[in-house]
Amino acid sequence: MTNYDSYPGPHQPAAPRRLTRREDDKVIAGVCSGIAAHVGMDATVVRLLMVAAIVFTGGAALLLYLAGWWLMPRG
Repeated sequence: MTNYDSYPGPHQPAAPRRLTRREDDKVIAGVCSGIAAHVGMDATVVRLLMVAAIVFTGGAALLLYLAGWWLMPRG
């Protein structure tokens, strides 16, 4: 006879990560630090990329930041 209790069962899927604004590492609203935590990057790099995007898009990326501020829940 085989004892099936010693074999590991199927792994439970991890809970999905939510994109939230970070309150502990925020400069303005926590949008860039929330994106950095979700992607696994440094928040400073994401902030620099956001500033570059705002400059090179003529301010259109600022609308994306404001949308993130409005739509992303606090975390």
